[in-house]
Amino acid sequence: MGGGDVEFGTVQLPHLETFSAAAELNNFTAAAKALGLTQAAVSQRIQALERTLDKSLFHRHGGRVLLTDAGQALHAYARRILDLHREALRAVTGRESPFAGELVIAASSVPGEQILPALLAVFGPKYPHVRVRAAVSDSSAVMGQVERGEVSVGLVGRKADNPNLEFRFLASDRMVLVAPAGHPLTKRKAITVGQLAAHPLVLRAAGSGLRHCFEKALDRAGRSLAELRVALELGSNEAIKEAVQRGAGVAVLSALAVQKELKSGTLHALAVKGVHCDREMFVVQDRRRVPSLPTRLFLNFLDANPVPDLAP
Repeated sequence: MGGGDVEFGTVQLPHLETFSAAAELNNFTAAAKALGLTQAAVSQRIQALERTLDKSLFHRHGGRVLLTDAGQALHAYARRILDLHREALRAVTGRESPFAGELVIAASSVPGEQILPALLAVFGPKYPHVRVRAAVSDSSAVMGQVERGEVSVGLVGRKADNPNLEFRFLASDRMVLVAPAGHPLTKRKAITVGQLAAHPLVLRAAGSGLRHCFEKALDRAGRSLAELRVALELGSNEAIKEAVQRGAGVAVLSALAVQKELKSGTLHALAVKGVHCDREMFVVQDRRRVPSLPTRLFLNFLDANPVPDLAP
């Protein structure tokens, strides 16, 4: 590449900030949006860095960009420099750096609906310059998004045997069978698998952590899902609760997901004898990627604010 016509010391911070955003978002357009710049300005800053260092920092693949070996080396130092700048600003002025980046979270239904909102209600005011985007799907989809680099971090209801992914404990949960108010099963505290087979069953769709946990629990008890009358498979806990309350059947759900309904009496919880599913939920990251500043802030926040045992 060409000679260094930009003095590195004079452009270090804004150029490294732009470089770091592009590296973490894998896209110049997304980096421009996060920084409040034009895409042309982002490209100019990256090109200035590349000219100064006489190295290509990114592989360009259509709209996506991936770090070269030189880019990966610079990224580790850029993170440290930006972190030190942020810490210095906070120490001297008591204010956060005006740009801390974007945190993109994917979560499966239970952690996404029952845990994440409470966490973000505290995290947001603490780090007002971190922009948070969150979406809810199922555990399999979340792990795929993390592995493809589409999200910063994931919250899931189960682990997977994947060498690219790293899991850390988030919270505990347990499975309950629920029936609507007025249903004959509301008079029972527990039933057998054979008795459950007499009732239409509403389940989460395949791919969810809860569905996986239930099938494993049946297998441990020497039973199978084929013995049961699966009437509906739905993609969200809210849809399942609505279906059950309207008489579609009974359902296997997370205890966390039905706390309000159990308290109000619209749903009744009971156990299935011999079928136990006490499960853990996890934070999942791609171990191949260096976490961004917003991701590190969020992970440090989780360490300092562990989720309590919420299951009733």
